[in-house]
Amino acid sequence: MKNQHSNHLLQLTLATLFISTSGALGKYIDLPTPVVIWWRCFLGGLFLYAFCYYKKFDLKVHSRKDAVAITISGLLLGAHWITYFYALKLSNVAIGMLSLFTFPIMTTFLEPLFIKVKFDPVYILLGVMVLFGIYLLAPEFNLESTYVKGILFGLLSALFFALRNIMSKKLVSSYNGTHIMLYQVSILSIVLAPTLFYFGTSGIKTEFPYVIMLALVTTAMGHTMLVNSLKHFTVSTASIINSTQPIFGIIIAFIFLNEIPTLNTYLGGSLILATVIIESVRSRNK
Repeated sequence: MKNQHSNHLLQLTLATLFISTSGALGKYIDLPTPVVIWWRCFLGGLFLYAFCYYKKFDLKVHSRKDAVAITISGLLLGAHWITYFYALKLSNVAIGMLSLFTFPIMTTFLEPLFIKVKFDPVYILLGVMVLFGIYLLAPEFNLESTYVKGILFGLLSALFFALRNIMSKKLVSSYNGTHIMLYQVSILSIVLAPTLFYFGTSGIKTEFPYVIMLALVTTAMGHTMLVNSLKHFTVSTASIINSTQPIFGIIIAFIFLNEIPTLNTYLGGSLILATVIIESVRSRNK
């Protein structure tokens, strides 16, 4: 049991690392946000479908109720991605990711309202620790610039992400995480298709390698592994462990975008890591 738990924890950590690439990629790719998200969904969907075809998965949706839940969760995922990318474009990788990572706190309060999960008061303390860590990680906020809009978009993205994860949790008992992600990105590919005519895709040629990485590593691999992890962890636990994303994201941004972290980044990162370790031990002993 403990070895299985360690394997599940490793998969969730890898999912977190893969998803963390979205910060640097979202900031770097020079295309309109809806167009980036469409390519992300379209290419990610192709990768996921090829995998399902190879594995001979049954892709049938079992009921109309499930179809509605999948559609709503897909739209929430799209809203999360779009608002998150706007947060990155308006500010920087650090602020975009840090404002997004208020979602574990939102999740701990929202999850008992949608799923029969007993509210654990310890999550309040862990959530406060994460919030304080995020506060320490954040650079000095300039409230007179577009950073304010970036923070607001990040907070809105956090809300959409928390709701999407909660809905996905309800689906994983009946569907594989790969199926759910394939359904979600397929729905978004259809919904966002009209934006291609409005914004155009003339710049895709130079950005294509980075869009492929976003679709394959971040979306097809990272988000599928995250959804699969919900079979083994509560949404709150997975969300708190996922809070290492800003640390990974800031390191990636430092290496590839030369965004230099401050001393507060290290202090806040250490606090978040301590929270993750505490929750990992607690979830192991449950």
